[in-house]
Amino acid sequence: MKKTNSLPQHIAIIMDGNRRWARQNKLKIFKGHEKVARENIEDLTRHCISLGIPFLTLWAFSTENWQRDKAEVEAIMDLMRLSFSEGFDEMVKEKVRVKTIGDLSRFPQDIQESVNRFKEINKKDYKITVTFALNYGGRDEIVRAVRQAVAAGLSLEQLGADELEQYLDTKGIPDPDLIIRTGGEQRLSGFMPWQSVYSELYFTKVLMPDFDIKELDKALKDYQGRIRRFGK
Repeated sequence: MKKTNSLPQHIAIIMDGNRRWARQNKLKIFKGHEKVARENIEDLTRHCISLGIPFLTLWAFSTENWQRDKAEVEAIMDLMRLSFSEGFDEMVKEKVRVKTIGDLSRFPQDIQESVNRFKEINKKDYKITVTFALNYGGRDEIVRAVRQAVAAGLSLEQLGADELEQYLDTKGIPDPDLIIRTGGEQRLSGFMPWQSVYSELYFTKVLMPDFDIKELDKALKDYQGRIRRFGK
């Protein structure tokens, strides 16, 4: 894949299929999440840097994921602790700026602190912004944004689209040009409902632990063949 002006500036990935990948490979469920955190994220981030793509968003944990088996949720929490304490050190060296969307307040305090410390690194000197969607749900984001706007003193008459965007989690991040969902499902499941109105969608049956840079290039090639009219 060569650098080109027709590449998206912002790619967002709904990372689905970790558990199915683990089952297919006769591994513990946790191993699918672990492989993505330790291998795929860094590989995909480096590839985006090499292509000059400045924004990458990864849906890592949804508001609904708390309903999963307690042992699996606890394993994911431990993986987050490791990743945001030292596991993403190579990303720091690659000049990656980290941001998050979603409500972090539900996570244990130590995870919140680790994530927030990581977000302070490379804030001024970076090659790519990688945004992790953590405890994220699109409806939850919009509800929180409206509540924040009202708390800030905006009346319903004052609250238009431009005003509300200032209170969304994605403030300062451009809308995704391309949204990829791995794992075979063909829906967004509440991912970025506000921001995705003109996003190109790409669905693949490839499970996230197998979604490597070659698979990303396939998605980018497909994207380059589309004509974006934005309603015109």
